[in-house]
Amino acid sequence: MQKTMNEEETATSNQTFRVLVSDSMSSEGLAPLLESDQVQCVQQHVDDAEGLDSFDALLVRSGTTVTAEVMDSMPNLRIVARAGVGVDNIDIDAATKRGVVVINAPDGNTISTAEHTFAMMASLARKIPQANASLKSGEWNRKGFQGTELRGKTLGIVGFGRIGSELSKRAQSFEMSVIVYDPFLTKERANEMGVDLRDFEELLGEADVITVHTPLTKDTKGMLGHENLGKTKPGVMLLNCARGGIIDEEALAHYLETGHVAGAALDVYEEEPANENPLVAFDQVVSTPHIAASTKEAQLNVASQVSDEVLQFLQGLPALNSINLPTMSKEKFEAIRPYYEFARRMGNIMSQSVKTPVQELNVRYSGNVTDLETSILTRSLLAGFLQSRIDAPVNDVNASTIAKERGIDYGEQFGSQSLGYSNLIQATVEGEGRSFALYGTYVKEYGPRIVRINDFNVDFYPTGHLIYIQHTDKPGVIGKMGQILGRHQINIATMQVGRREEGGEAIMMLAVDREANQDVVKDLTSIEEISLADTIEL
Repeated sequence: MQKTMNEEETATSNQTFRVLVSDSMSSEGLAPLLESDQVQCVQQHVDDAEGLDSFDALLVRSGTTVTAEVMDSMPNLRIVARAGVGVDNIDIDAATKRGVVVINAPDGNTISTAEHTFAMMASLARKIPQANASLKSGEWNRKGFQGTELRGKTLGIVGFGRIGSELSKRAQSFEMSVIVYDPFLTKERANEMGVDLRDFEELLGEADVITVHTPLTKDTKGMLGHENLGKTKPGVMLLNCARGGIIDEEALAHYLETGHVAGAALDVYEEEPANENPLVAFDQVVSTPHIAASTKEAQLNVASQVSDEVLQFLQGLPALNSINLPTMSKEKFEAIRPYYEFARRMGNIMSQSVKTPVQELNVRYSGNVTDLETSILTRSLLAGFLQSRIDAPVNDVNASTIAKERGIDYGEQFGSQSLGYSNLIQATVEGEGRSFALYGTYVKEYGPRIVRINDFNVDFYPTGHLIYIQHTDKPGVIGKMGQILGRHQINIATMQVGRREEGGEAIMMLAVDREANQDVVKDLTSIEEISLADTIEL
């Protein structure tokens, strides 16, 4: 029987949408839009296009910067699509405030980046670029470019997300041994992929080749610096096709000069363009200009993926790769928005506080928050928890799939015990050797508040630079802590202290005026009474 459309469906089916494609994309990639009778597709840069106030959607690559001003000039704009992974050229906060959905194509370049990384590794091992340049200059130097085989070598992968796992498959087919450092990877998942888990220092000492595939965060920036590069095997080869800054470039130059690092292959740099980067001049460095994702197939895939999703969104279907707004009506989202943003922040706090693999995450709701669409809140919390742990964007839709890939079970429950608050969100993670519970409430007049950590009562606003400390409740501990922060020129804005009993276990949550680095953490944990110190950036 033919379905009879209601009036709303009829109106949507008869509506014509205007889509502006601001950067160059192939007709094949834009086919879903160009072939739709409902879409008028204009291919022109946003600075040159007329009638901006009439466009419903904007498609960009890296050539267009989507600022708040651009969105102000497009009052009918409903969705911005980035044909690629990175969204640094889009003002996400401005889009969210305007109710504009931002989507990307998170999976489109996984294979291209994995293949490029492997090609860089093979080129580095066999000195192919150097031999090519020599031959083109008129030389015939067979003895000058003796390489090394990959078979039998140990590949160390730092960060085992989609790209890292694809790279491991290719390395194993070349009969390489693969070891992995990923603080959030479970042993079960590692066994499924045929790789061996190592801690970071073990990987540094065992790997013949090290490649990084992590997001660039406060924990990964410069993680291969002077100290850690000195722990690697003599003659190690390094690869970075992920994010500039994970390998400290000054340290890399030093170890290349000493010969401790035999060679490096780089596609990304701390500052780009990298025309003046001194590393490019090293004979033992293979360099490419950030092209790991630049294949015909990848560019076609990302354009086709976002074109198809934009069309579906304009037709009233959910945006599967939204990175800033859930797929619900604006009215419903406004009602749930304070809790939605708070849940994501709670997930972020928990992820930074539990730096081990996690097997389970559960959320329990009590009070009037149970009247809302809590599944959206759970996915938001899960996305906040996962975002800093993998090398790809996480959103409310794909968070559950990523959790499954990582072997993380999650669920939500409802209860009647709200600790006297009108609403309460309790989130608990179970990891290897550690569990962590966070309790939060939202008060309209005061905003979001964290009211309990594990069994310790606290009350603080989750924002800015935080330091979480576990310690023994003894006189003088706070004074010692304060002296260390003073030596590091870090000022305490607020401090929350919780304890179960006098002289027993206790915690501190400090809000400080600037970010505390790992030297601060090291000094804090040198205090006998302090068992743990974690920095949290929100």
